[in-house]
Amino acid sequence: MAAADFVVVANRLPVDRVEGPDGEEVWRTSPGGLVAALEPMMRNVHGAWVGWAGQADVELAPFEAGGIELVPVPLSAQEVAEYYEGFANDTIWPLYHDVIAPPQYHREWWEAYVTVNRRFAQAAASAVAEGGTVWVHDYQLQLVPQMVREIRPDVTIGYFHHIPFPAHGLYAQLPWRDQVLRGLLGADVIGFQRAQDATYFLTAVRRRLRYEVKGPNVSVPEGDGVRPALAKAFPISIDTAPYLELAGRADIRARAAEIRASLGNPKRILLGVDRLDYTKGIRHRIKAYGELLAEGRLKIEDVTLVQVASPSRERVDAYVHLRDEIELAVSRINGDTDTVGHSAIRYLHQGYPREEMVALYLAADVMLVTALRDGMNLVAKEYVATRVDDRGVLVLSEFTGAADELRQAVRVNPHDIEGLKDAIMTAVEMSPADQGRRMRSLRRRVLDNDVNAWSSSFLAALAEVRAR
Repeated sequence: MAAADFVVVANRLPVDRVEGPDGEEVWRTSPGGLVAALEPMMRNVHGAWVGWAGQADVELAPFEAGGIELVPVPLSAQEVAEYYEGFANDTIWPLYHDVIAPPQYHREWWEAYVTVNRRFAQAAASAVAEGGTVWVHDYQLQLVPQMVREIRPDVTIGYFHHIPFPAHGLYAQLPWRDQVLRGLLGADVIGFQRAQDATYFLTAVRRRLRYEVKGPNVSVPEGDGVRPALAKAFPISIDTAPYLELAGRADIRARAAEIRASLGNPKRILLGVDRLDYTKGIRHRIKAYGELLAEGRLKIEDVTLVQVASPSRERVDAYVHLRDEIELAVSRINGDTDTVGHSAIRYLHQGYPREEMVALYLAADVMLVTALRDGMNLVAKEYVATRVDDRGVLVLSEFTGAADELRQAVRVNPHDIEGLKDAIMTAVEMSPADQGRRMRSLRRRVLDNDVNAWSSSFLAALAEVRAR
């Protein structure tokens, strides 16, 4: 494979290996926000993507798929357990999400994290051309920027952090806090979803490493001098074109009508779409909805909640317990309130293709995004993009990155169950005129600030810092 001018480094490759109709092995584009965000840009620049293929103990040679050169990084089963399920998802994930679940600190997990990050860095350093650019993504690979710089000081390095960055009082718990900060500061530009996240990061740099920080600029000691690094917010978005195209298709609109009919044509359909994760506030949403039914403020004949909870990290204990809790809560509410013709909650523990998701968005009168902490939440933007009729209401947690941009949503603190119940009622009872006014504003924001605008702004900042 020829060296690439532009290399993306992410935990996963943008494809999954699946079995084709004749039993042959085929690679299919992965679901997920990062792939959806970067794939269009990668096709344009003819770059390379470094990542894990998703299966343990499998060694693969570089290959091409969908116009992108793919460089697989192998992981052993033990590394998957310690680096990925352990340090990334049982240490960093809960710590960076405000310790909603208690983080676990194990030295062997950290050692695996260092080892795997070095392997990713070496793969990226080998794949990038002289003077090229390496763009590292997310919390699984926070040490990679510094490691790449040590091997290839000629390249420009960017890092984008897709999840929240915690306040210093929480971040300081991490035993390897200084090593992680230095790892991130190997990048020329460190991007975050929210200005608040960038501020927390800069505070940690100032307090832990004592580097000079002026506004978003950090002076990073290097050799006998200093190197400038920039840390600021670049809110990620979606590729709006496929959502607009699907929302306009007659068959998708017919499917939306079919969904409504299958639910008994209630006056209002409420929708939640989440990975099954304790950060998403699914329990809070279901509790609030159940109380509205119990109090008679909502009637079972008039409203249905459709909750899509796609499987996630099913070998991590916290997620196993979460699934049990949610399914028990759904069963109780349905058992207490269902009639022969109407169901309170339609719970769907599976993933769906984009076509079906757009049909669900079109069928839903109210979109409930009640995350307790979220880097961005692209589901909120997907819902808004599909509402070409300027109808529908977005109920949006103030603890999502999307809340900074989507200001015409009905904002909510999901920890406040009474406030959440009132917000749901506001959404259910909102007039068509008020829906239209809010949705037109939301759609302007999402359509004007799409994924191309996001990647362009980040890469422009990268070029500017490197030029200095």
